[in-house]
Amino acid sequence: MLRSSDRAPGLLLGEGVELPDSVELGGNVVIHTGTVVGAAARLQDGAVVGKPPALGPQSRALREPPPPAVIGERATVCAGAVVVCGARVAPGGVVGDQAHVRERTSIGEGSVVGRGSAVDNDVTIGERVRIQTNCYLTAFSVVEDDVFVAPGVTTTNDHAMTRHGPDHRLRGALLRRACRIGGAAVLVPGVEIGEEAFVAAGAVVVRDVPARAVMMGVPARQVREVPDSDLLERWR
Repeated sequence: MLRSSDRAPGLLLGEGVELPDSVELGGNVVIHTGTVVGAAARLQDGAVVGKPPALGPQSRALREPPPPAVIGERATVCAGAVVVCGARVAPGGVVGDQAHVRERTSIGEGSVVGRGSAVDNDVTIGERVRIQTNCYLTAFSVVEDDVFVAPGVTTTNDHAMTRHGPDHRLRGALLRRACRIGGAAVLVPGVEIGEEAFVAAGAVVVRDVPARAVMMGVPARQVREVPDSDLLERWR
């Protein structure tokens, strides 16, 4: 049940929602029941936080009600973004304009999900991750610390595209620490991108990528290794 609040224009609050005085609110924000919002968080115009998941009749996602959404201290949910209940945004995290973050997903401290990107259910995103505009992180993916995902990257988790039995296990991508994924790259289900690896723009990755490998093409092939001068430690 949502109720109007005079704290900000058009603000709707669910039961049990308490907002610290330091929270910055735009217009027409909706915060659903039980959502936890940390000090100095920013919820911009039209943000929706704690929205109950809506599952299709053929969805195999968990049916148990997820816990409340948590927006950490100094985190930002930008204009028109939706954060579903059960999602957690750590302190300093940013969910960009019109992005969508589903249930049981966690976004680590200082990480950014870019404008219009979709992060599916049961995704784990580490710290200082940068996910750019219009990306899709499929369910059950893991993104370790300091990963860069360029605009338009697509990950997938179902080789058979639903033509399998009910016990089939979906497998998202595993992006190891500090790897970089170029614009419009596609990762097939279950691939692992090694630590500090580099996947070029437009590549289609169909098998695991070794650490520090530079991958190009369709299908992607290793063309060289990331040099010592290009490793993350040299750029901190």
